[in-house]
Amino acid sequence: MLGHDVLPTLITRLMAATHFEGAATAALEAMLDCVHAALAESPFATSARLLRAMVHLRPSDGYQRLFGVEHRTGAQVEGTGYLTSANVWRWVSEHRCSVSIDVQRGVLHAWVPEGRVERREPIDAAGVPGHETRERMLGRDATHVHVVPLRTPGEGVSGMIAIEASCKAAAGQEFVWGDCEEQLELIATAAVAYLGALPPRPSCAARTDALLPVVGRATTGLIELLRVFAQQEETVLISGPTGSGKSRLARWCHEQSQREGKRFETLDLLSVPEELQMAELFGWKRGAFTGAMRDAAGAIARAAQGTLFIDEIDKLSLKAQAGLLRVLEERRYRPLGDEGSDKHADVRFIVGTNADLRAQVRAGKLREDLYYRINVLPVRLPPLSDRLDELPLWAEYMLGRRHEEAGGGGAVRIAREAVDLLMSTPWPGNLRQLDNMVRRAYAIALSDRGGAGSELLLARRHVERALAYDGAPEAGTLFEQLLRTARAFVQEAERREGSASPLSLDLIDAQRGLVLAVAVQRRGRDAAFALLGQEQLLRNRNHHRALKRELDRVRELLHVIGGEIDPALATVLDSADATAEGR
Repeated sequence: MLGHDVLPTLITRLMAATHFEGAATAALEAMLDCVHAALAESPFATSARLLRAMVHLRPSDGYQRLFGVEHRTGAQVEGTGYLTSANVWRWVSEHRCSVSIDVQRGVLHAWVPEGRVERREPIDAAGVPGHETRERMLGRDATHVHVVPLRTPGEGVSGMIAIEASCKAAAGQEFVWGDCEEQLELIATAAVAYLGALPPRPSCAARTDALLPVVGRATTGLIELLRVFAQQEETVLISGPTGSGKSRLARWCHEQSQREGKRFETLDLLSVPEELQMAELFGWKRGAFTGAMRDAAGAIARAAQGTLFIDEIDKLSLKAQAGLLRVLEERRYRPLGDEGSDKHADVRFIVGTNADLRAQVRAGKLREDLYYRINVLPVRLPPLSDRLDELPLWAEYMLGRRHEEAGGGGAVRIAREAVDLLMSTPWPGNLRQLDNMVRRAYAIALSDRGGAGSELLLARRHVERALAYDGAPEAGTLFEQLLRTARAFVQEAERREGSASPLSLDLIDAQRGLVLAVAVQRRGRDAAFALLGQEQLLRNRNHHRALKRELDRVRELLHVIGGEIDPALATVLDSADATAEGR
């Protein structure tokens, strides 16, 4: 069969691929070739056109990659040339089966395995793309769409591949998907591991601007993806920890959208009592409730023709969720106490949360239908600890902004030693905590100098005093502390990438020596080995040699990374060395 014929070539191309884009191109072109061959032998050979294929890689709650190619030309799909349907993704991810969509008729069919036999059966309307999505598909000539899941080992689905064709004559009839479904499944199975494991092709840094002045390695791909998402009218869901910059990113999306220059309204549900959420969303008429002394416009009306960013969506009451769902589905709403006709909601919605919305659905706190309605274009903003390469640039930006607000003149900068301290500090509050600390350190620096001047240097002592106001940071669990160590090691490896002295994974063994050195200092040599479960070495009298070996690894790491040894660490090593030599 054709699918088996293309597999050897496909595997060769996948094995040769060094980046996600290369593997995606190989898989998509193989699928397009299969469908093209099926079309050539079908009744629709002269009336159908194969358009394009797209990979949607979304291994968690957020999109990770989005890549497509046009049939024949091989050109990369840009802008709106891809499927955006939360309903389809829901079926594919939950049922792990391929689906075919007759876009003109609004009918979806699923390919359900029964042993070695495939049968095609109608699925209810819950899996069909909404009216707006179907209109966009038809607008790019896509009358028939086939979606194949990217299944991972176990029960997971890490994404999907969508293939679009144009054939108005086939409306309501069997299209060619059944003739090549087995081959498409084989190609997806062969490609999924490569698509999930290969990194994206190195690209130029994402463009920065006043709203997004810093973009690091970890967020470059996300920002470029959001740049495309911003052009759509579908809801964008931005998840991420508190203080990571979701509000700034939402405003940036608005400025990148077709509604640029129009109103941008924010509704932070954390600050709105549950009983007032409906009123804040939809507005009210005078007398609608106690205290409603005059008519008032809600957030939807205030954001008319623009964008409404609803933050902390997980705090929305179940009653308000029903009202918001209607707005998202019908684009209509009615202010509280208004007995007239419905109002049209000409608004683009962006939603933010720091919660696990799937868990909220399972707990009955979030309507499942609302979850799928807002989970159309999801992205996850990583915490600051996962993008520490951005931290110095954010600190400089925040310091410069604070200096400008204070009316200071001249240059303002941060000392290298102060940056090193910032890099070694945990930031559970993310960018918001960093901004507060920079403001505090700036005030301390001004105080030390006796007021504003022509130039300002933020020194390490200023940062130390600013951090002291927060108190000692919580240590967290052992796993969290080990995770911070792992992140620091990887960040140093990235810093040295391509240099003459790359960082070897073998050097992480020095951590064993550090743990043992600290234990020796605190408990003594023999007690340290017993404490750490090394009684066998004690019984065999091999612990002297083991201690020296572990300490040599610590010194090897110090030699590779360079720099001065922290006095506390030097004391630990000297003490442990003396113990190892029996002094």
